[in-house]
Amino acid sequence: MQNKVRKIELLAPARNLSTAMAAINCGADAVYMGAENYGARQLAGNSMDDIATVVNYAHLFGVKVYVALNTIIDDSDIPSVEQLIAGLYDIGADALIVQDMGVLRMNIPPIPLHASTQTDNRTVDKVRFLAESGIPRIVLARELSLQQISEIHTALPDTELEVFVHGALCVSFSGQCYASQHCFGRSANKGACAQFCRLAFDLIDSDGNVVCRDKHLLSLKDMNRSDFLEELLDAGVTSLKIEGRLKDESYVKNVTAYYRAKLDAIFERRNEYERASYGRCKQQFIPALEKSFNRGFTDYMLFGNKKGMTSMNTPKSIGEPMGVVRIVARNFFTIGGRDFNNGDGACFFGRDGKLYGFRINKVDGNRIFPQTMPPLYRGAELFRNYDCDFERQLSRPVTQRRLALNLSFGETQEGFELSATDEFGIKASVTNVYNKEISRKPQYENIVAQLKKWGGTPFEVAKVCVNLSQEWFVPSSLLSEMRRDLCNMLLREHSEKYVREKLLLPSTSHKYIVESLDYRGNVSNRLAREFYSMHGVQSIRDAYESAPVKDMPVMFCKHCVKYALGYCTKSGDKHVFKEPFYLVSGDGRRFRLSFDCVNCEMTVIPC
Repeated sequence: MQNKVRKIELLAPARNLSTAMAAINCGADAVYMGAENYGARQLAGNSMDDIATVVNYAHLFGVKVYVALNTIIDDSDIPSVEQLIAGLYDIGADALIVQDMGVLRMNIPPIPLHASTQTDNRTVDKVRFLAESGIPRIVLARELSLQQISEIHTALPDTELEVFVHGALCVSFSGQCYASQHCFGRSANKGACAQFCRLAFDLIDSDGNVVCRDKHLLSLKDMNRSDFLEELLDAGVTSLKIEGRLKDESYVKNVTAYYRAKLDAIFERRNEYERASYGRCKQQFIPALEKSFNRGFTDYMLFGNKKGMTSMNTPKSIGEPMGVVRIVARNFFTIGGRDFNNGDGACFFGRDGKLYGFRINKVDGNRIFPQTMPPLYRGAELFRNYDCDFERQLSRPVTQRRLALNLSFGETQEGFELSATDEFGIKASVTNVYNKEISRKPQYENIVAQLKKWGGTPFEVAKVCVNLSQEWFVPSSLLSEMRRDLCNMLLREHSEKYVREKLLLPSTSHKYIVESLDYRGNVSNRLAREFYSMHGVQSIRDAYESAPVKDMPVMFCKHCVKYALGYCTKSGDKHVFKEPFYLVSGDGRRFRLSFDCVNCEMTVIPC
């Protein structure tokens, strides 16, 4: 029995309207963006009009638009959230990405809900509970291994699984970080994360000895799983997600185009997988991940814990390695490696371990002249974190995405007919009454040439068939008019025939995975409380934002500082320091580190 073909989705982020359009034109099968409020990135909100514009364009190609409403919600916000969801449904949004289970008790239209990674989806039991609650797609925790992903898919083969494949990494399990709220009064669960994990810390042992000083001990490198996409598909993943709703347009263009090319190459070899949308995307640049913002790359736990996942020396972008400094003169230097361009940005780690950045003013042969000479030294490894030529290419307008058309031009008793079928399967035809006359010269080449002129539209011609009984004269003006009418008809057909999934939430009462919820349940409104009570939860504490808890962890991490430093006793490592260890921030705040070596997890507890 032949396996069913699985549609695979490349899901790209969109900070705003122009970035969403660029993501679609670079090959995204779906985009996710924030509305004006209640998204986990407060600085990436969009108006209803802009989201509607994205929806209308995306649906031409079968591209879906998801809106992130993945914050926790207060009681006072419930009416406005319900109104917002109704508006998003009316403009055609395909699904909502949610964290707060109170949404499942709201009076909302039949729009599908996706469980955000903020709902901390790490186990088969948790994913099963959410699926049985009527949620068709679960965004899995970033920390899961390939084996764990496969186990979830095996247990729940009809549930769509979405995983992150690229972008910045939170060190804490998503939805389980309260450090920003504790330190700065800015809740990550309400979209206002202050990026506590990117700060520099001293690590002190219980005797006051300095283990290491001024290191970004909680700052992870950026995820890059581009070499393991096929393995993720085989593990049962439906949607491959790029992180970055705060990233700029050039970043989204580059990363989306790169993953589009990687996936298309897989689909060429593996016909059991296919794209989830339509349309050809032709770029004017060659995508390269290392040329966009990155702190260095890691596949992050995909094959278990490993060394080298942290970016301890800096939380900033280092870019692409270029080579090693050979000569340092008064106002120039030379390197052994790749070539720089005038205007490039470069950086290196100084002898003091700090990151230094500078701008290249001029390149003359093998001599590189900075605007201001940095404290370079022979043997320093140099990185390019701004490629001037590449950014110039990315700044050009992206070629519009095109749907392939097969055209047929023929005659009727009263005139001529032009018909089209596009790759989406949409069909349309127009006729024109015209007094036919025999032409004095061949018409075929002109007919084909005129019918191929679809510039400025979402269509391009793959094939033209001309079926005329005689060499009729067909004016170019008539062909242009029929082509325009056919284009308008195709656009209307797309608008009318796009099928949006509608999903009514069932009334459920199956048991939740635990009978009591502490602050990590993130319950901040009466509807969420009702939801968990209906599902057998007996004790429900308020969210941390509503009732801060003293002497309790504010971060729950798979990343382990001891392991990263080579002090993991479980792995047989040894160290001379006395535990417990403490993180001390630049402003003097202290945090005790607690290690669960059985489960390889670490918690961060304010002192």
